[in-house]
Formats: sequence, structure tokens, C-alpha cells
Amino acid sequence: MKKVTDINITSKTLLPSPTALCEAIEKTDSNAQFVSESREAINKIIFGDDPRLLIVVGPCSIHDIEAGREYAKKIAQLADEVKDRMLLVMRVYFEKPRTTVGWKGLIMDPKLDGTSDIPEGLRIARSFLKEVIELGVPTATELLDPITPQYIADLVCWSAIGARTTESQTHRQMASGLSMPLGFKNGTDGGLGVAINAIKAASQPQTFLGIDNQGQANALTTKGNPNCHIVLRGGSHGPNYAASAVAEAREKLESAGLTPAIMIDCSHANSGKDPARQPEVFAELVRQGLSDRTVIGAMVESNLCAGSQKFPQPLEALEYGVSITDGCIDWETTASIIREAHNALAPLFTS
Repeated sequence: MKKVTDINITSKTLLPSPTALCEAIEKTDSNAQFVSESREAINKIIFGDDPRLLIVVGPCSIHDIEAGREYAKKIAQLADEVKDRMLLVMRVYFEKPRTTVGWKGLIMDPKLDGTSDIPEGLRIARSFLKEVIELGVPTATELLDPITPQYIADLVCWSAIGARTTESQTHRQMASGLSMPLGFKNGTDGGLGVAINAIKAASQPQTFLGIDNQGQANALTTKGNPNCHIVLRGGSHGPNYAASAVAEAREKLESAGLTPAIMIDCSHANSGKDPARQPEVFAELVRQGLSDRTVIGAMVESNLCAGSQKFPQPLEALEYGVSITDGCIDWETTASIIREAHNALAPLFTS
């Protein structure tokens, strides 16, 4: 018989079931309590019940667990220092969307050698999320593959849907069933409509194809995720973090009957893809946040060291603490701008 299926498939690797992995790397009662309380704290900021700023900060992507661990310890100390005016959440990004091809993140290629050992990637990702939570730091990630959440979502406090996938029906459906608050980025062209439509879709019940905790294919039906908001990240026509752009976003959200909760991504098109400009964007959103409570927070790409390095290259040549994806600001700059923001926010908390 003429072969008509799997013509372009070269191999198949059986994954552990989500239940098997979650039992092997089991969350404790205290882990679950921390995740639940962190999600609730984030929701209060989104919906205006907490005046603190929500700051999602950390590496563009995690590629070196040891460097990620060092960063998480630093964030834990800084978060405690500023917790009265800001809630710091660490970026723990394991999946990276690519415009064409490239390294797709630690889950897809944990050995950084093209072997795509996804079972190991899932194990490393879940273990590291648990480590970060046990340091007392809420976790944030971008969920790209719709199967991934079954393996790690119970250890994620906030998640993002990126600009490339905000318009995707698959990701809107997935978001409708997620248990954590979530930010939809505006489209790569800077348009807000796709993100607004995504929030609407994700807030509604959806039925779609997925897997259960045993790894079996299911038709999943959700009740909708009411805890979604927009993230302004600029677009092909330039940045959209200025007060006028924020006002436009607020007006469109209100016209759509949605909560005008706006997070500003200090990187990507808002910084002109120049990581050194992130502090400038961050300072502006803090200034706006003093008078505009629809500005709920920021995303900042930050690492131990500044900039980025080319990849692929020999692993022994990689510089410790430097991103292999988007460029970042270094830790010293990160701590400085967050402490400055903490001081600037004082008027909001003066009784």
C-alpha cells in the first residue's frame, strides 16, 4: 500500500504522562499554597484592589539553570525589599517562538545541542519552577505549546501569550482553561484589536482538543479565564508606551467592556530592540502609574550580565549569565531601576 501518513516524520519519542512527571517532581502543600496566594495577589493588582505595581522581570529565556538559580536568589532578596509597593514576579521562560528557525527554548532543547530531548526539558523546567517558588518568588512564563501546561502550569503564577500567538485560536482556547492570570500582548504590528479579541475569547467557555493528566487525547471544555489583561509591547510602527498610547488602549478596552488593566513591556518594539533603553521605558511607566491606575505594571528583560550572545556556538564558549536570545539589562541596572521606582511610588502609599 502506498504510504500516505507520517511521510515527513523522522522519529517519535514517547513523553511521560503529565501525572507521571508531576508525581516524580511533586509540588508540596506549601508550594500549592504559595502559587494560589501569588495568583490572587496578581489578580488584585490587575483589577485595582491593590495599588502596587506588578513587575515581571528576569531573563529573556532560561538556558543555564545555575545562572537562573543565582538570578532567582537575587530577585528573592530584592522582592522582599520592595514588597510594600511592588510585586516582583520572575520571568522563567522555557519556550521561545521563532520567526523562522532557531533555539526554541529549554523544554524543546535542554542540552542546547539540537538533540531535542523534550522529556528531559520538561523535567528540568518543572524542577526549576519548583526551586524558584521555594525561594518565595512568584513565577511567570510564556506558554507556547498547548501540551506544555499539563506538565508545568500548576507551578506558574502568571503567564503570557506572545505577540506571534495572540491571534491564534489554539492559544486563545488554551488560555480559557488556564488557572492563572494571563497577559495577551498586542500584535507584532502594534495593533490592539487582536489582543482585545483574545481577552474576549479567553474569557468565554471553549471546547477544544487537548490531553488530560494521563496524556490521553480529550475534548476539553472550559468555563473561561476571567483574569486576562493586555500587554503593550510596541509594534512595527514603533513604541506604544507613551501616555497617549496608554490612553488609547484604555479607551478601546473600556469600549469593549473589558477591565482597563495595562501592562507595559519595556523591551521589544517599546525599546526599539535596544535593551539599554528599557530603564527609560520603565521610568516612564512608573511616572504614568502615579496618576493612571490602569497601568498595572511592567515586563523587563534582565539577566546577570547585560546584552546577549550569539547562539549556536560551542557550549564551552558561552559567557555565564548572558542571554542567548534577546538582549537584557544587567542585574545592577535592574536592582537600581526597581529601587528608584520604589522610591518614586511613595506618594501612592502615604496615608
